[in-house]
Amino acid sequence: MAANPHANTHTAMESSEWDLVITRVFNAPRSLVWKAWNDPVHIEQWWGPKGFTNPRCEWNPRPKGSIRIDMRGPDGTVYPMNGVFDEIVEPARMVFRTAALDENGKPMFEVLNTAEFAEQGEKTKLTLQLRVLTTTARAPQHLKGMEMGWNQSLDRLTDFLSDGLADNSASSGVAMLVGDREIACVRIVDANRDLVWQMFTDPAHLPHWWGPRGFTTTIQEMDVKPGGTWRLVMQGPDGRNYPNKITYREVVKPERLVFEHTPGHGDEPVSHQTMIVFTAQGDKTRIDFRMTFKTTEQRDYVAKNYGAVEGLTQTLSRLAEHMEKISEGEGESA
Repeated sequence: MAANPHANTHTAMESSEWDLVITRVFNAPRSLVWKAWNDPVHIEQWWGPKGFTNPRCEWNPRPKGSIRIDMRGPDGTVYPMNGVFDEIVEPARMVFRTAALDENGKPMFEVLNTAEFAEQGEKTKLTLQLRVLTTTARAPQHLKGMEMGWNQSLDRLTDFLSDGLADNSASSGVAMLVGDREIACVRIVDANRDLVWQMFTDPAHLPHWWGPRGFTTTIQEMDVKPGGTWRLVMQGPDGRNYPNKITYREVVKPERLVFEHTPGHGDEPVSHQTMIVFTAQGDKTRIDFRMTFKTTEQRDYVAKNYGAVEGLTQTLSRLAEHMEKISEGEGESA
């Protein structure tokens, strides 16, 4: 794990006193451990030292795939990091380079990370090799915490795997930046898939939960079919109205919704596609909610100026709360 960096002139290194080899044996099959390393939704849950969160987690495990993670410490300080993947051999090996960034986005030191996953019966041995490629003059004061940071992160991975990877990651319902152009959130709700589908397609239910906390929603029309239109107005706590026009592209009951959000007259010139996938998991339902923008700049603009990441998290939390009321016999008539 990279600590908070500061820019300086880089020095290439053949070998370094900071190079590390860390091994761990996880009580989980290799396919599951690989999955925990391969999906940004899972990476977000365990990456970083104890007490850290990852409000931005872009992880594209393919050759030349990009990495961008902003770790937030317990005191609120953000430690940005970027990188790129060099090699992916599923499910045995991944090689990637990471660089800690300063407040100007300049790398302070770069590390070559090689993670190898070996089967040991029903367990998995991870061998993680860390080679420091370049440094700056101020790098040592941060590199000295690299071993501890990685060990704490792998402790969190151990807990993540033992708690049950799918349920633990999906039920968190924390939205995040994913890839270059997406905002995504995964949440498991305690309701069957047919009922969850109804929450997303019935205009009687949607106003009770759609939108961030403090917002109200008025639906003007809603024709849930391919080519159908959904018009709504969201009103913020400050009284400002946000009109939305949405066109459905795919409607596969009760599995998938795909729709396009296009700006109306006077709206911000930002459009995006939303895909929502509903997966039955026994008596529960997994919701995969993914918003894809045309450019990284549009995605980042919406995240920064409209709080879209936190807004999506709050929206799905409101959905879960509304469904709890329904299960208790409240809110059945909207």
